[in-house]
Amino acid sequence: MRLSTKGRYGLRAVLDLALHQDEGPVLLKDIARRQEFSLPYLQHLIAPLIVAGVVKTTRGAGGGVSLLKPPSEIKLSEVVQPLEGCVTPVDCVNNPALCHRSTFCVTRDIWGEMKDAMSQVLDSTTLQDLVERQKRKGHSEKIEKRATLSRGPGHR
Repeated sequence: MRLSTKGRYGLRAVLDLALHQDEGPVLLKDIARRQEFSLPYLQHLIAPLIVAGVVKTTRGAGGGVSLLKPPSEIKLSEVVQPLEGCVTPVDCVNNPALCHRSTFCVTRDIWGEMKDAMSQVLDSTTLQDLVERQKRKGHSEKIEKRATLSRGPGHR
């Protein structure tokens, strides 16, 4: 089972916000640059996260996007769910009426176990957990440096 680009990029964008939360509201163009995806696509991802109460926007000078709650209070499921919908490998897990074999299908049992395992990981992992993992890997500094270098000399 694969998460779509929406779920993967959305989680990266929210992680970027968490990593830069001390800077105040963050400009979407800065997130897009650091995470190496387009600004229009990022704008498309942020809208459902605003509705879900994960991020907020601030207008005007010094405005941008920021987390609505501390990273320690944001479960990964709160980010993935609005972007992906239900994380289930097959539709019959959530809607047994879709298949006449649901009551005796052993593969459906496995798909249900997969859904439960994914849900457990997403519900028990917070954005702060990812921040700490990212800091241990030290990769965010490398990404920032590469993004700065790719803009060329004289650009800040």
